Amino acid sequence: MSPMHIDIPEGQEPIGYVWGEMVPGIGMAAANFSLSVYEHTTLGLREFEAARLRVAQINGCLFCLDWRTEREGQKVEEEFADAVTQWRTTDAFDDRTRLAAEYAERYALDHHGLDEEFWTRMTAHYGQREIVELSMSIGSWLAFGRLNHVLGLDAVCVLPGH
Repeated sequence: MSPMHIDIPEGQEPIGYVWGEMVPGIGMAAANFSLSVYEHTTLGLREFEAARLRVAQINGCLFCLDWRTEREGQKVEEEFADAVTQWRTTDAFDDRTRLAAEYAERYALDHHGLDEEFWTRMTAHYGQREIVELSMSIGSWLAFGRLNHVLGLDAVCVLPGH
């Protein structure tokens, strides 16, 4: 667990304090963007979670690693996170889910390396709107998961409204 690098007044909830009180103009906009990824997604649960968990694994955000998105009472299976780690070889993923994990990893670690070969595969399985949505989702998870981890907030993180 990373140490907290921001002083939180006694009795304050760390995420609410940092995001809401310290920088309300920025923090509330970030929180709304973060939540909108969950509330307005059109992506299937498996590809959504494959991308989200791959970013969480790369970021090392403790809360994000423990979190499982739930839709209509459904969550991914317990072994899903291990499959995400093994996205190249797992037999638990269809092409879209595997591509979501690959895209998340490459977006986070080597966005300059997203070549024509990758985009040919991606556009064979995802429409342009889905690609934009997945890109914005990955960007949200990358930014805010890293922000919380870097500041040491990820051990105490609770998503607003959950």
